[in-house]
Amino acid sequence: MRVRPVAPDDLEACQTIVRGLPDFFTDDVPDKIATDLDAHHGWVITKDDGVVGFAVVEYRSSRAAEILWIAVRRDQRNQGAGATLLEHVLDALAADDIALIEAKTLDASADYEPYIATRTFWEHHGFVHIDTIDPLPGWQPGNPAAIQVCALTSTR
Repeated sequence: MRVRPVAPDDLEACQTIVRGLPDFFTDDVPDKIATDLDAHHGWVITKDDGVVGFAVVEYRSSRAAEILWIAVRRDQRNQGAGATLLEHVLDALAADDIALIEAKTLDASADYEPYIATRTFWEHHGFVHIDTIDPLPGWQPGNPAAIQVCALTSTR
């Protein structure tokens, strides 16, 4: 597996990954991915058969960023691609002097089974649930957002 910055010709593969995960993403997300990849930092993880995952990060300030999107192709899940990609992204952000990372995911109060593994993934990588917001602007009401943060360095 190899992680590299996203290239313009990776967009279709990223959108295909999202479309292949309908339990996790709504129909409007492929268009949002296009907009966000154009405006923010992105990485892909590749194998011999091409792009198997991607991540998009928005810098919020000189010391904070948000992981807007991270996804791995369905047939590559639970094989380490997501962990490898996330660790690469976190290392890149730390090297850029980012201290805090935010990620949003569906809160446990939604009682939606597919996201149990997603929340476990974030927790395993050092993210801490700090708040739940419903409705979160930009999210449909009834889809409570779990706000999670990870400290890459001390802020004191």
